[in-house]
Amino acid sequence: MSENERKPAMSRGEFYRQCRIWHGYLSAFAFLALLFFSLTGISLNHPGWLKRPPQAVVETTVRLTPAELAQVSGDGAGAALARIVGQRVKLRGEYKDAEVAGPSVFVRMQGVGGNSDLQADLTSGEVRVAVEPADTLEVLDALHRGETAGAAWRLLIDIAGVVLIAMSLIGYVLFLSLRMRLATALVLTVLSAAGAIGVFLMLVT
Repeated sequence: MSENERKPAMSRGEFYRQCRIWHGYLSAFAFLALLFFSLTGISLNHPGWLKRPPQAVVETTVRLTPAELAQVSGDGAGAALARIVGQRVKLRGEYKDAEVAGPSVFVRMQGVGGNSDLQADLTSGEVRVAVEPADTLEVLDALHRGETAGAAWRLLIDIAGVVLIAMSLIGYVLFLSLRMRLATALVLTVLSAAGAIGVFLMLVT
């Protein structure tokens, strides 16, 4: 292909037209993410608005067999205890941490669906189990935080964050394309950033 037949470079108008297309596609996904995190953010910020009775803690007792007790030892005692008890009782949450104090093992489990606490006496083999299920609003709040939501949901949060950043940057490029002087757009940007920093310094620090 000769130089005269080469495809011409993208014009400024075509570039902004392509930005509008990208912005539209990203907005289709970002709409759901923004709606979810906005609503759950308001819920977290005003926990007293939707008052509900606390969920009842379900308590039960499990007795380990000698073979199972042999597995609950060493550095992996907590994880082994959670796995064994989980085969008999419906636990809530994933293994978080454990503490061994003499013949006792304490295990904490946390998750979007609720929490579980295990207290085992390795001398008698008795394990006291307390399961606290989460209601719907608590599940949504936990999904907003993402700390106990699992690797897959945290990855989805990361993807949503990247999409929102890309959409914001493209939106800013389109903002600069409006019929105004570049200096005016930059002044508005600086004023907006200064206002956000000012509010932060007054209300947070």
